[in-house]
This record gives sequence, structure tokens and C-alpha cells, in this order.
Amino acid sequence: MLSIAETDLGTPKSRATQSVALTVDGRAVSVPAGTSVLRAAAEIGIEIPKLCATELLDAFGSCRLCLVQIEGMKGFPASCTTPVAAGMRVTTHGGKLEQLRRGVMELYLSDHPLDAFAGSFASEMQAMAERVGVEEVRYGFDGAGHFAPMRADGNGNPLHAGADSSNPYFRFDPAQCIVCSRCVRACDEQQGTFALTVQGRGFASKIVASQDDPFMDSECVSCGACVQACPTGALMEKSLIEQGQADRSVVTTCAYCGVGCSFRAEMRGDALVRMVPNKDGQANHGHSCVKGRFATGYATHPERILKPMLRAKISDPWREVSWHEAIAHAASEFRRIQAEHGRDSIGGITSSRCTNEETYLVQKLVRAAFGTNNVDTCARVCHSPTGYGLKSTLGESAGTQDFDSVMQADVIFVIGANPTDAHPVFASQMKRRLRQGAKLVVADPRRIELVRTPHVEADFHLRLRPGTNVALLNALAHVVVAEGLVDEAFVRERCEIPAFERWRAFVGAAERSPEATADVTGVPAADVRAAARLYASGGKAAIYYGLGVTEHSQGSTAVMAIANLAMATGNIGRVGVGVNPLRGQNNVQGSCDMGSFPHEFTGYRHVSDDAVRASFEQAWGVHLQAEPGLRIPNMFEAALDGSFRALYIEGEDIAQSDPNTQHVTAALSALECVVVQDLFLNETAKFAHVFLPGSTFLEKDGTFVNAERRVSRVRKVMEPRNSDGTRGYADWEITQLLSNALGYPMHYTHPSEIMDEIARLTPTFAGISFARIDELGSIQWPCDAGHPQGTPTMHVDTFVRGKGRFMLTEYVPTSEKVNAKYPLILTTGRILSQYNVGAQTRRTPNSRWHDEDRLEIDPHDAEQRGIRDGDWVGVASRAGETVLRAAISERMQPGVVYTTFHFPGSGANVITTENSDWATNCPEYKVTAVEVTRVSQPSEWQKRFHAFDEQQQALLEQARDAALDAPH
Repeated sequence: MLSIAETDLGTPKSRATQSVALTVDGRAVSVPAGTSVLRAAAEIGIEIPKLCATELLDAFGSCRLCLVQIEGMKGFPASCTTPVAAGMRVTTHGGKLEQLRRGVMELYLSDHPLDAFAGSFASEMQAMAERVGVEEVRYGFDGAGHFAPMRADGNGNPLHAGADSSNPYFRFDPAQCIVCSRCVRACDEQQGTFALTVQGRGFASKIVASQDDPFMDSECVSCGACVQACPTGALMEKSLIEQGQADRSVVTTCAYCGVGCSFRAEMRGDALVRMVPNKDGQANHGHSCVKGRFATGYATHPERILKPMLRAKISDPWREVSWHEAIAHAASEFRRIQAEHGRDSIGGITSSRCTNEETYLVQKLVRAAFGTNNVDTCARVCHSPTGYGLKSTLGESAGTQDFDSVMQADVIFVIGANPTDAHPVFASQMKRRLRQGAKLVVADPRRIELVRTPHVEADFHLRLRPGTNVALLNALAHVVVAEGLVDEAFVRERCEIPAFERWRAFVGAAERSPEATADVTGVPAADVRAAARLYASGGKAAIYYGLGVTEHSQGSTAVMAIANLAMATGNIGRVGVGVNPLRGQNNVQGSCDMGSFPHEFTGYRHVSDDAVRASFEQAWGVHLQAEPGLRIPNMFEAALDGSFRALYIEGEDIAQSDPNTQHVTAALSALECVVVQDLFLNETAKFAHVFLPGSTFLEKDGTFVNAERRVSRVRKVMEPRNSDGTRGYADWEITQLLSNALGYPMHYTHPSEIMDEIARLTPTFAGISFARIDELGSIQWPCDAGHPQGTPTMHVDTFVRGKGRFMLTEYVPTSEKVNAKYPLILTTGRILSQYNVGAQTRRTPNSRWHDEDRLEIDPHDAEQRGIRDGDWVGVASRAGETVLRAAISERMQPGVVYTTFHFPGSGANVITTENSDWATNCPEYKVTAVEVTRVSQPSEWQKRFHAFDEQQQALLEQARDAALDAPH
């Protein structure tokens, strides 16, 4: 069911530029060529009855309700499958048409009486029955049918099937299903999973998941496309059944991955009923995944902390206090510590889960109120090499295309990314293009789903060894140079020639050939050569990469190597090509754009630039430091040596997400004052002295920037729940309160004012405002006087830096080596149902799909170690040891194991090391030497973790019990 605020125009919008004029019921209309008659009528407000048609799917023409008459055409064609033609004269109602439609509807209702849809909240089926005007069903209800569980003779009805409620988010009631196939087509066309089908023939045909399995046991990925497509209510959200229909709808942006899907939050009073993908969403076009559509229960989870809390030591019980007391105490501690230990003894960390406006205020607070540049962001541990690498080569620290560009790509090169799990909505769009015939190259140590999925198979899977990205990319570039595949005209016009010639000689050297590097990468030379030829000469070629590129000791080098490859082949500056980093969190791009790194102001401008710094000093009214501050790893080291004493952390769980957990927690334990602003008592908050309860994306206004540089609005749909009894606050307001308490005044009354300040100080955001976003739906930066509508494709005529610069990318093997003690390489990643550290998704039914982090291991490696599927195994590295359950998987190559990091007790980052990217300190999560052995009990770290967790939870409960006992 579509949103209550949306009108379904029946068939997709045509992309044709030529217009066609026709008349519908005597009214003139002009529409793009290829538009269906059904949609043409809908666009001028003429509703033709329909059941199998929806604008989210290609026309199907099975229900026969949308019949029309067309002058000069025989019979009664289906308007959904009939394209418009010049001069066409269409009649949509009257006479024989009404009779035919009533007859069709009567047949539907003879098997599915309207009583069957009583709980379907004004479904399309009910609306169409009313629209057609069926007053009686001449065929009766006594014959064979699907609705009644018993036949008239008292025997069981073999055609009836009970409702399937196995999925935690929606139920399927076959008794309400008319087999219109909209759900099947949604699964095929939108999602690309092909989990649903029509089983049986004729009157006995029915919709089934997989091999007639319960939805929960099937291949269904719970994206919800089928639920949205269903016209009868056979597929319906459980929340809608339980709470009733919403009474208002608010457009907002998803707070999960970097796709940035647009949703309509459907509300009943102050309660969220459901999230419906916005069909006008420019990043997702009405599609979504299981997280964005369904996993919002964390916002009202009982574990959420709603009151500010204080304690003197982390061994003390928490004490619930007022907002005033909590803010005053935090400010007093920060000032005390600076007075005793110096200006640079404190700092702050921003979050990619927060809005641009909130992130901007945190870095402003640190620079202007704290007086230091000791501010960093969680992008440090994911995409900081993207910023460095793309800035060095192309001149801007962001991807080059919009998501829709993939639909024009002829060759798609995915390296170090797993889109179906980490960016599922974009993955569905990519798979759609691949089903249309685009070629696919995947470079990944693991056989990700994209390598072989329904109707999609990679032309080449370059199964490289972890840590050898740069060697592989150099080998691909070697083929481009050696075989004359360079786009010489593009390079001569657009790039620095001396740098290019140095690069050509560098990659052209024999030691970088596929044959010479095969022993390093593990990829056969013939495959590398064929993949390079395909990328360079197969038409428009686009590169998509993720954390499997950046989270390495040579992450920045690999990003530069990718940019080199794109420039050398001319695959930059057009639709269908480009260099596209797939950002992991909802606002990784935005947090970087907002100046969260210690060396940069907004827009990636260095703090040492006198002119830039002067503009901020004038706007903020304070003197600002010209030297970069501490990065997150530097903060840890400084905390351990005693020179760094206090930390303000908004929305980031460094104790779970950062590498070498024991080192991180030691640093947190060494701090005198840790202020955490978050939703739950996460792993970092267990080391905090001040807890400031944050607000969810449902409780605030602001903006996010997704992976395609798209700035989208986040709109408040309910009041903040973090009230101390007087009022609650959005996160930007909490930071403002802290700044004012520190003596640096901030007086914003709405996040739109913060964005206005960002626009004044940031050239790439100069044309962006809340009003402008509301007008356009979203805006891709840069947006300025030269690009008032934004910039879908960057570097079209020239690179941001002027001429593109080729960088030399010498492969340097990681220092993290396998040996006899640690013979396997551990690499890490994500899974579809969980998100990042799991703080949100673990508090939803998503855990029914993935309730623990497991260690994937190749069958040969498992056999050598006597490991069976499901065994507990110890995973030991140079940094530490943890215990996980083994999952034997042929996805893995021998010598490589894999796990996720969504559950804190799994200790995935206990075993990752402090190795990091040479340029940005991004951790080398993807390469850790380990050994795996069967064990029978948790690791020593896990025992300590669980004991500490129990202690901290008990201290929290004491605070809640005390608050309940306190007089009111």
C-alpha cells in the first residue's frame, strides 16, 4: 500500500523528451512519448480503475479493469499497456466499459467477498469495487474459492491457506490475495531477489515465497516492496494492523546507510505507524530495505536513556539529574581540566549518524568554545582515505556521480564493496542495470552475493588476497598502458601531462604487469588482463568502491590508483562513468563536509589557510588555531600519556567501532571526564562520567548528505523524548546549551539558521538552504551561483583542481604478516539486517535474521582444524583473542576468514590491530593475521567484558530505581 499522501499514476514515468498530444474524455493532454494511456489520464485527474498496475512497476495488463475505448481501435484495450499516440482520442467511462469492469470485479469478489478486506484500511481493492459500482455478485459465493477455510459440505477447503505471520514486520493472508502478481513483479523488478512466484495453474494458482516456504524461511530479504505493491491488503505491515491507519505523513530521510533513502513517516497522533518509501525520493525512487522501512523500533525501545545522568567515577551508580545540572557540570569539568592541563587537553568527536547541522555545531564548539582543533569524526575509521585520495587526484573529496548514473553504465567495476548487504537499495538499482546487459567486474577476497545472484553473474571475479588492492589496481593500469587503451585525447586535454607521463612509465614497468603481480594478488594474469580490457574498452565504465578499499594500510594509495585508472580511460565527467565511494553511514559524507577533521574547516579547507581561517574568525568572533589538532588515534595516545584529559563524544561508540578495543578502553579509562551524548548506554558510555540523552532522527530537523553528495531534509515527526520533566532537546540544542555554559554564545532557534551559516562560510554549499531543498526535493553539492540546481555529475568540463593529477601508487605490503603462529587473514564487513555497531538494529526484530557475529571459514581451513559448522572457535591475533561461532562457507578463499562487528560481546575489534593508512590513520580493519582453533569457553576478554557489562547495567538500574523512589 502506498503512502496515504501519494497518488499512484498507474505506470512509470516515461523518460522520453518528445511530447505526444491526445485527448482523454474530451480533455487535451500532452505527455512524453511512451507514456501509457492510463498515466496520461491520471495526470489530468481522470482515474481509470486498476488493480494490477502501479507506477512503481512496468505495466502488466492482467486485471482487465483499466479497459478503455480508443477511436479507430477495435475492442477495449488495457490502458496500462497501451502507449499514447499523437491525435489519439480516448474514452475512459460509460456504456460497455462500465459493464465489462463490473463483470471483472464481480469475478474477483466471487472468490474474495468484500468482507475479506474489512481490515485492509481502505485498500485499493475496496476503492476499486466502490469505483466500479458493484452492488451484487451474480455468481454467488458457494462455489470453489480461496477465502473460506471450510467448504459448504463441511470439509476442509484445499484452496484455502492460513495467514503467514512468520515475518516480524508483515503478514501474508492468501485469503485476500487475487494473484495480480504485483508482489512478484516488485520482488523481481524493484528488489531483484526473485523470491516470490506464482505457483500452480488456473484457479489453483497462488503466490508463494521460494518453494512455498514461510516468508521468514524463504529467500525474501524483507525489503517490503511486495507489501507496498499489494492492492488488497493480503500483504500488510503488522504495525498498520495493530495501530490503525495513519492520519498524517511527513517526508524525511533514512538514518541508516549512505544511500539516503527518502521516506514518508506515517503518523497517528505522536506515534509512528510505518515508514513508506517516498516514490518521489531522488535517491531511492520508492524502494527501501529492511532497515529503513521497518527497523525503527529502537526509537521507543525500553533501553533508551531519556534523562541526563552524572557520576564521579565509572564504578559509581549513575544519578539522574536535570538538563541544567548536567550541562553545567560538563562545562565546569571541561574548564577545570583546561585550567589545570592546558587548552589542548580536551577535544570532541562528531558522528556520521547525526545531522550536518549537529556535526557543524560540535566542530564549532570545539574550535570556538574549547579553543582547540582537537575534533575528529568516525569517518576517520572508514572513508578518510577517500577524502585524501580524491582530493589529491581530482580536487574534491567526494564521489563524482549520482546513483542514477549507473543506469547508463556499460561496465560496472565493484571493488572492496558489498552493495547488496551494505547499500541494498542502490544494489537493487545496480542489479537492474546488470540485468539489462551491463558487464560486471568484482574485486573482492570473498564471493559476495553480487558475483552470482538471480539473473546476474559477474564477468570476472578477481578474488584477490586481502591487502593487495594497490598491486591489483597497478596491474590493471599496466594493461591499459601497455595495450594502448589510454584515452589519449582526454588525458591531453584534462590532465597534468608531466604527472601522467611519470605515471605511465611507473605502471608500465614489467614488475607491475599482471604476470609479475599474480603471486602477490593471487589473481590469474589472464583474468586481470581481460578485466582491464573490458573496463577500458567496454563503453562507459563506472567504479564503485567501499571500505574494502579504504580500510587498509594503503587505503589512500588505493583510492588514488582508482582515480588514476578512471582518468587514464576517460571515465570521468560524464553520466554512466565515474569514481563512486559507497559511504557506510547515513551522513559520513556530510560529517566530512562539515569540517569534522582536525585539519579542515567546512568544505575541506585547511585550518592553516589564513584567508579561510579569517572568514571563520570573523563569523564566529574568536581567534582560531592555525595548527591541526589531534586525530582520534592521537587522542588515545595522548590520554594514555596524560596530556589529554577530557572528551565530548556525540553519537559515536568508539569503544566498539575502533580497532584494538583494549587499547581504546584503556585510553577512555585514563580520561578524567568523558561526556557521551547518545541514545543508549553503549560501550563508550560505560566509561562516561556525564550522559546526555540524544534524540533520534524522528525527533529533529536537519539535513544528511548521502554518498552521491545529495543534501536531503530530515524532518521532525515527534517531539524529543529525552525530557528531564521540563522539556526535551534535539542534539543540536544540547550542543548549543553546552557552548553557552562554556561562555561561548550560540543562539540558533532552528537548524535552518545553522544551514544558512554553513552556506555563508562554505562555497560548495552556498546555494543550499532548507527552503531551496524543500523546493527541489534534494540538492547535490556543489550548489552555487554557477550550479543553482546542484551538480549531479562532477568534473564535466574541468576538474575541481583544474587539471587532473596522476599520482604514483607504489604497492607496499602491509606490515601485518601471516606466519606459522598466525597463518590466516581475518577481514571484516557488514550484513544486510544489522547496521554498524548494531546499537539501533540490535534493538529491533532484525536480530531474528542475524543474532550474533559469526566467523566465516573456508571448508578446507575448517577441516584442517577439525572445525565443524556451528563450533565455537577462538580467534587469536597479535592484539588479542575472542571467541565466535564458526560458519563454514564456500564464499571464503583458503587462508582468509571473515566476520561482522555488529555485537559488542563478539569482540571483533579486540583482535584488529592499530595498523592504519599511512596518510589518514584509517585503521586496517581488513587485514589481521589470526589463528583459529576449536574452543569450549569464552575468551578471557569476553569474560571481563560480560562482567563489566553486568556491573554497568546494574549501576544504570540503580539510577532508574532511585529516580522512581524519589519524591515527585
